[in-house]
Amino acid sequence: MNMSFLISDAMAQTAPAIQQPGFEGMLFPLGILIFFYFLFIRPQAKRNKEQKQMLAALSKGAEVVTSGGILGKVAELDDNFVKLEVSDNSFIQVQRHAIASMMPKGTYKTLNNKKS
Repeated sequence: MNMSFLISDAMAQTAPAIQQPGFEGMLFPLGILIFFYFLFIRPQAKRNKEQKQMLAALSKGAEVVTSGGILGKVAELDDNFVKLEVSDNSFIQVQRHAIASMMPKGTYKTLNNKKS
């Protein structure tokens, strides 16, 4: 008889209900996603947009620096390539997307005068 008491006690216990995560459980992962968006994705998209605008505004005579660090003056340009004058009558061609930044007017001339 003692055994029947143990069995009935075991049968009487129910498993705890597993709660589904509600809105509160989704706040933390959602917060992490928002944090990463503002920390990484948005600034990168902003830089890409500025780079595209700078390349679209590129014109003959502009002074630029390539992603390899070469300073030059734009002599010719087309849709894909830019011909840069890197010193007196020395030209190189680079792909348009290799232009990293535009320099203020006079930078190229000032640096070439220091070499002479």
